[in-house]
Amino acid sequence: MVYRIHFTVQDLARTRVAEAPMPLHELELAARALQSRSQPARLDGWRHRARAQLSARARVALALMPAVGYSPGFLSPAKVGAIEDLLEQVRSTPRERVRTSLLETADRHPSLPRWARRLADDASLFAELCTGLSDLHTCLLAPYWDQFTELLAADRTLRMQQWLTGGVEQLLTQANPQWMQWNSPVLEVRMVGGADRDLYLDGEGFLLIPSMFCTRAVVTDGRPVCVSYPACPDQRPRELTALASASGQAGSSGASMLLGRTRTVVLATIAEYQGCSTKELAARAGIAPASASEHATVLREAGLIRSLRHRNSMLHSLTPLGLELLNASEGG
Repeated sequence: MVYRIHFTVQDLARTRVAEAPMPLHELELAARALQSRSQPARLDGWRHRARAQLSARARVALALMPAVGYSPGFLSPAKVGAIEDLLEQVRSTPRERVRTSLLETADRHPSLPRWARRLADDASLFAELCTGLSDLHTCLLAPYWDQFTELLAADRTLRMQQWLTGGVEQLLTQANPQWMQWNSPVLEVRMVGGADRDLYLDGEGFLLIPSMFCTRAVVTDGRPVCVSYPACPDQRPRELTALASASGQAGSSGASMLLGRTRTVVLATIAEYQGCSTKELAARAGIAPASASEHATVLREAGLIRSLRHRNSMLHSLTPLGLELLNASEGG
């Protein structure tokens, strides 16, 4: 089954990629991944750790976010912002909107817990749900947020390159080819939940949202219509439970490896020309391409840059750790 998303010329002009993480939207995708049995083995360590730390209140919120199917829209708005501000917005949701959202969800999700139907009228139950949502974020996302932000920046570099070389058509074609197919002027998104419908954007634009936990394509039928897709699937961490300590380990050992003049020049060049290819890096740093590739490998292994393959090129961008090192060097 598929969603058929119909574009006008105005929609193509307003197609864009999310420029910053959307905490509650990503939290819903993480909650689905936690419960799904079809997710890849790389998530197993993260799953075991998260399940062991889930509080009773977090499980209340988790019950409204099934592995497949619909969840109440007010819980996971596709918005950028600090998690505290977004949670406060959820707490302030008008009760009539809560009631309408739950009725719509119940029609599409027959196994919605019975207690959920009381949320619009039971203030204490709704407060418990919001607290559970905060606990769920602390457990599933908070330890990995810096790495997700870095992954999102790398994905945007790749999408920008696709847009520059092939326009919106290449962007829509290559963002998630396993689950999304572009047949101008319609984007067909394959679904696992049995949905089969047509969505018309009507000139309001379209938003692509890269995700750390999404392994397929997830359509959010709002305004604008959003589709989440796996961010940099070839570059994603092998085991999420190792991420929290990985950056700290890279710092001391990586800094000592990068005291040489040439690698410092290479790192500074990547900082100035984010998304540059190895060939461009070599030309701007004044070194041979083979040398540029070797230095980029060392920088990447130290966690100071991230490299993505685009066609026959490797594109390099700075990580927060690399920026911190450069800033410290300038301060010295």
